[in-house]
Amino acid sequence: MKSNRDTILTFCLLIGAAALYRAMPDRVWGFAPHIAMAIFGGSVLKDRKLSFALPLISLFLSDMIYHLFYLNGVTPISGFYEGQWINYLLIGSLTFIGFGVRSNSAVQVGAASLLGPLAYFLLSNFIVWIGGGGLQRARTFTGLMQCYADGLPFLQTSVYGTLFFSTLLFGGLHLIRVSSKQKAMAS
Repeated sequence: MKSNRDTILTFCLLIGAAALYRAMPDRVWGFAPHIAMAIFGGSVLKDRKLSFALPLISLFLSDMIYHLFYLNGVTPISGFYEGQWINYLLIGSLTFIGFGVRSNSAVQVGAASLLGPLAYFLLSNFIVWIGGGGLQRARTFTGLMQCYADGLPFLQTSVYGTLFFSTLLFGGLHLIRVSSKQKAMAS
């Protein structure tokens, strides 16, 4: 029973820490933990509902914090906006990438940590372009390429962020497993 309580506590702390980090003023745009959390949840959590919930609950909490900052004049960025559900759908769908990752495979974790931000970049920028958002690029192939070019700085920081947070999450899990094995062998 203690193990289940520890898992729930760890889950809540991870969600809270990621939400607070994402809502920090002056954080580098795109350098956030949620893509890594989606991959980690899909890879590690047996309960599929929880694997989707991990990044989505944290994303929602950080959007609530953003909105509180916005209402109090701390930031000009509103926490809630039209079409936001698409962002939740995209982040949640990245959990599927994690389903194919063995948490003890550094190559798979690394590949997923590159694939996740790339998939998010391609899909989110396509949606922005087709919806006429962002810099409202023409709905031509050239306009689509301009929209992707507009998003390149975010892709770079998203890749760095996902690699960093995946290393923390999967590396931390690995260290916990090694420590548990050593304790079991010592007993």
